Amino acid sequence: MFAVPAAASAGQQRTADAHAATAGSADAHAASAAYDSYYAAAEGKTGAALKTALHNIIKTQSKVTYDGVWNALKVTDQDPANPNNVILVYSGRSQSKNTNGGGVNDWNREHVWAKSHGDFGTATGPGTDLHHLRPEDVTVNSTRGNKDFDKGGSPVAEAPGSFTDGDSFEPRDAVKGDVARMILYMAVRYDGGDGFADLEVNDKVNNGSAPAIGRISLLKQWNQQDPPDAFEQRRNQVIFDTYQHNRNPFVDHPEWVSSIW
Repeated sequence: MFAVPAAASAGQQRTADAHAATAGSADAHAASAAYDSYYAAAEGKTGAALKTALHNIIKTQSKVTYDGVWNALKVTDQDPANPNNVILVYSGRSQSKNTNGGGVNDWNREHVWAKSHGDFGTATGPGTDLHHLRPEDVTVNSTRGNKDFDKGGSPVAEAPGSFTDGDSFEPRDAVKGDVARMILYMAVRYDGGDGFADLEVNDKVNNGSAPAIGRISLLKQWNQQDPPDAFEQRRNQVIFDTYQHNRNPFVDHPEWVSSIW
């Protein structure tokens, strides 16, 4: 059998590494160019002008029905380590895709922007927008209810690292930034111009049925403390490629949060 000399083998490896690096760089450049094109109208803007520009970009989307959300979540929230499972957002648990429903220990469709805050329910649009819908344990979903986001409270039994009290819910550390960016997406996407309420963030809890969620001061902290990871970035890409064809700009550009708020 012919053996490749060590020097030649090392040279081949360096060549392969160079090709891989070039390909990786090309992929990254292509992705960056695609983002630049998608967000071109927002370039150079800050504050209210940036918020308006982003709204005008992301409002162009396809919409999913509420029934269609079930199957979509099985793709967007698939466990990277087990393609038969989804990851539950607050619980962090990997659970079979087939255990969705309304029974104890099933998972259902959590509206991270609580659907009573603006009273949009499950209407196609904000009620079915995948950028803020996530799989969650039925009991934990009920525990969160329509509470605003804040710190503290008692531990949530089936969601380690999460806490709740009478008027607020604190998610586990690993998804604090995810929650912040989902909420802020909704505040930009839905401005009252398409038949639904103008959703806004504020710095209080007990917002009830008002089209508002707090606390923005804490959401800004969470956005910085928990930057987008591979799971969140993949999720954003799948929603863009396969379902809605719009993006969450704060996953792509988390620095825009402090520019707007």
